[in-house]
Amino acid sequence: MELPHWLRDHADPAIRDRIEIPGYANELRQTGDNDEQLADLDQAFHRLFERHASEDYRADEAAQVMLRKNFAATGSFVAEDRPRVLDYMGVSSQLLFNTFHNSRLRDWEHAGDPELAAGAARAHNRGMREFCAVDERLLSTCYVPLFDFGVAEEIARASIAAGAGALLVASGCPPDHSPSHRELDRVWAQAEEARIPVVFHVGGTGELLDPAYFNNGLPIPPDFHGGEENFRSVDYMGIAHPPMQTLATLIFDGVLERFPGLKIGVIEQGAVWLPSFAKRMESAFDAFHRHEERLQELSLRPTEYLQRQVRATPYPTEDVGWITDQLGPDICLFSSDYPHVEGGRDPYGRFERSLGDRSEAVRQAFYCDNMVDLIGPRLTSG
Repeated sequence: MELPHWLRDHADPAIRDRIEIPGYANELRQTGDNDEQLADLDQAFHRLFERHASEDYRADEAAQVMLRKNFAATGSFVAEDRPRVLDYMGVSSQLLFNTFHNSRLRDWEHAGDPELAAGAARAHNRGMREFCAVDERLLSTCYVPLFDFGVAEEIARASIAAGAGALLVASGCPPDHSPSHRELDRVWAQAEEARIPVVFHVGGTGELLDPAYFNNGLPIPPDFHGGEENFRSVDYMGIAHPPMQTLATLIFDGVLERFPGLKIGVIEQGAVWLPSFAKRMESAFDAFHRHEERLQELSLRPTEYLQRQVRATPYPTEDVGWITDQLGPDICLFSSDYPHVEGGRDPYGRFERSLGDRSEAVRQAFYCDNMVDLIGPRLTSG
């Protein structure tokens, strides 16, 4: 949960003043302050820091760790507090993402301003690495903009050298070329060699739906946070479309064929769509295989690439047991989505109920082994 000036503070001076401060009122509602108190951001965050450092707040933070959300949550913006969260949750290692900047980083890629797009990505990556530096169990995601081949190659190299836990790219298409463009092999080759995954994350695709879908003559229903800024039921139905199209393109155009050691993580975009998506790819493969040389060059069926190289986090409301039954135990991996509301108050309980009577081996894969497989040697063994 980045503070208002977080991206600016980590940006080079040449672009610092061009980065606008995003709105925070919706996410701050979890702190208990009223709208009038939240109007002055500086004062609101001053009170937050004092509250998080108080004896009363810390006295029951272990019991409250999954109940407090957003800026009210322990370690959501105070890096030094985050290691305690891992201890409370029983988590050996955690992959961290930004909250407010995925869509902004993607939009800057598409805005035709390469200096700002690249500079904002570098600022984001500095901030993520700094936050995660307090504990080796915290793994940073570093954003790689794909709008320019040379910039993508350079930022990927710098991120890997700095110890990133994963390379974050937009789930959708870059502005002027496919994510499967051969020039981007420079990025995928580095990731494969370093055994670092490439990950997608919700929020990096522009508008999920045409806004007209919400012009239905009724008030817009509140989201998880009580406002209108995040997704609701209709938005949720569009979340899977960008990663589906991008994954299919990477598979059909041979990226996963050329880089069999490359791992792709689909994070906070659900996983219940994967079985039908696999069937659709199989149908497309059979329909076009005779006419498309690129499909004839593939050594595996589309579903086999998914099983070998793609890992995805279900939402806690999704039936992970059913997904596992359809595609096998190697794709789904646990996510708490801490400290966001979408992760729920009891993700362990919900996932356990959906796993039902599946074997201990299936559970071991979901809670541990698939994450180890995705992240590679940067994962701690604590």
